[in-house]
Amino acid sequence: MSNIDIKNLSFSYQPNVPTLENMTAQFEVGKFSLLVGSSGSGKSTLLKILTGLLPTFGGEITRGRITIPNQLTVGLVFQNPNHQFTLDTPRHELEFVLENLRTNPSEIPNKIISALSFCEVQHLIDRQFNTLSGGEKQKVALAIVIAMDRDIILLDEPFASIDPKSRTELINKLVCLRDDKHKTIIIADHDLLGYQSIVNNIYTIKNHDIQTLLHDEGRKLLTEFEQQSPTINCTKPASNSSISFMFNQLNISIQNHKLLNQVSLPIPKNKVTLITGENGIGKSTLFLSMTKLMKYHGQITLANVDIQSIKAKKYARQVALIFQDSENQFLTVTMREELELSKQHRKTNYFNDEVIKECLTKLNLLALLDQVVYTLSEGQKKKLQLLLMMIVEPEIMLLDEPLKGLDINSIHQIIQIINGYRGQHQQTIIIISHQISGLNNFVDHQLHFERQHLTYLETHHES
Repeated sequence: MSNIDIKNLSFSYQPNVPTLENMTAQFEVGKFSLLVGSSGSGKSTLLKILTGLLPTFGGEITRGRITIPNQLTVGLVFQNPNHQFTLDTPRHELEFVLENLRTNPSEIPNKIISALSFCEVQHLIDRQFNTLSGGEKQKVALAIVIAMDRDIILLDEPFASIDPKSRTELINKLVCLRDDKHKTIIIADHDLLGYQSIVNNIYTIKNHDIQTLLHDEGRKLLTEFEQQSPTINCTKPASNSSISFMFNQLNISIQNHKLLNQVSLPIPKNKVTLITGENGIGKSTLFLSMTKLMKYHGQITLANVDIQSIKAKKYARQVALIFQDSENQFLTVTMREELELSKQHRKTNYFNDEVIKECLTKLNLLALLDQVVYTLSEGQKKKLQLLLMMIVEPEIMLLDEPLKGLDINSIHQIIQIINGYRGQHQQTIIIISHQISGLNNFVDHQLHFERQHLTYLETHHES
């Protein structure tokens, strides 16, 4: 069978500003290919061209072509799972998809259960999408493409919000699709853990072009990434630590399902605390409770004051929640407008125009000042979102999956910017993240969320 052939492809969203330029490559049919590259390099663009979404819904192929064997069908798992859904529940979404594919009505119920079971989310079948965690949404998005039974499965950062255990299980399931059903798997990912013995080919996008890595080059890339310690070296908070938040007999439930049960513990002040736990366990809901956006029972105090007694405007100036979905944070149209809005609310002149320009340069965002924020790549959106919240200088930042869509260099640059500010100002940071590569020298404490409880972990990395 013929391969997927890309020949001298050039693509632009705007005239004379190439996103991809003179790109030539072949993807082997029936193989597992990994696509890597920095945030905003064009990985998502290439996947959307392969599906036909581009240039149909934007941009222009200025030269070259892509050839996909006529008999092969293509499905895409979007980087942002919210872009995958049109209806309210997984059941309704899958029914809609399969009906549009003219599936025999008698076969639809079994196909739905089979696809959801494959991704181990059958228990979510009638849950409203707006009640699912980011990781649960990503699993359902994958189940939709599985149900479509496409020959070529394209996945754009499909594990960014998925816990490590589920990530490993899903990668192995994709391998089974390749080996047992001869599916072609092309996956774009920044987190390269777990691919060492699995992928057949590795491609890297850089400077608008694509390069096929030789076998030894690819193995070296994966080995070097895996050698960056994914473990967090942290201690339990000292008994005499200054306290930021305090939970007293905290209980949190959603739709009669208890998430936290009688939890009492402190969050240290001016430290970085990482919260880990499986998808759907309640981590993001905890953040919503800490920002008074979700009801809870028990007490949460900040600096020994019950947060319910703090006026909303004052509390919003103290505690900033960085949403998992970057788009939910934006209020204007362009990057420049977003920056101007954040500058109006900064507390000091630390983030002056010169410092902001330096930050934009480090994050490779300076050339995008007048671009509509919703047209940025997911990684670029995340970098902008984090910078915007840093500029307003909150005393406490709650970061929900802040590494989603970021390459390792971008993670290091973000941490450098945060550390630069924290070197001169006091700031408490609490992070929810499944990806911990790049965080090992940043985090002070780790809280693990399991079985309705939060527990501080103490780990020591053996060198």
